[in-house]
Amino acid sequence: MSERRGIAAWLTDMDGVLVHEGVPIPGAAEFIAALKASGKPFLVLTNNSIYTPRDLHARLAGMGLHVPAENIWTSALATAKFVDDQRPGGSAYVIGEAGLTTALHQVGYVLTDNNPDFVILGETRLYSFEAMTKAVRLVNAGARFICTNPDETGPSPEGPLPATGAVAALITKATGKSPYFIGKPNPLMMRHGLNSIGAHSETAAMIGDRMDTDVLAGLEAGMETFLVLSGLTAKDQVNNYPYLPTHVVGSIADLVERV
Repeated sequence: MSERRGIAAWLTDMDGVLVHEGVPIPGAAEFIAALKASGKPFLVLTNNSIYTPRDLHARLAGMGLHVPAENIWTSALATAKFVDDQRPGGSAYVIGEAGLTTALHQVGYVLTDNNPDFVILGETRLYSFEAMTKAVRLVNAGARFICTNPDETGPSPEGPLPATGAVAALITKATGKSPYFIGKPNPLMMRHGLNSIGAHSETAAMIGDRMDTDVLAGLEAGMETFLVLSGLTAKDQVNNYPYLPTHVVGSIADLVERV
């Protein structure tokens, strides 16, 4: 595909692009260093809502990737932004961990199981049947059903783990009500992220390793897209989709000079 206008801002996925199962992908540290040296606004995005940006900053630093907390945008932050826009000062029953609860507290939300405005489902290491039962009852009673992200599985060294999308399907089956998913591929997450760094989609690029979340989200948000082959998508799978990335590259190492 032909080159668009110059890239003035960068958004990149984390897992499969910068790190893989807790190990930095070759070129990731150089890419982050090039971004910081360029002065261009950038964000590292993740659909995982478990961790706060400060948590992720510390985890990445431990791997040699020095990403400031303010340059990390999670589905938890995007979810908190969405519900705050919809119902400022509202309330929510939350299934999730510190990344999500902290983001909601920061926008002034009350976390309660007493007639909440929203039931919000995020990522967690321990999904409780009791908590899911309560979520089902609250959704049936009229609470609006929101999910941080649609991912059905997540990575682990032992293999795939059930994730938010899979648990959301259980609640949907029990209530007949589908959630609104905030994270990728919803372009809302991208637009809010771009707004947070004062960037515009016309001159921004999205880097990801998944066609169905990263590339699709970038495409729908109007950005230039780069698919890296260091994660979940193989080169021979690209044409299985009805849309294409702007560019396909081997890994983040191939983009250091582009910054």
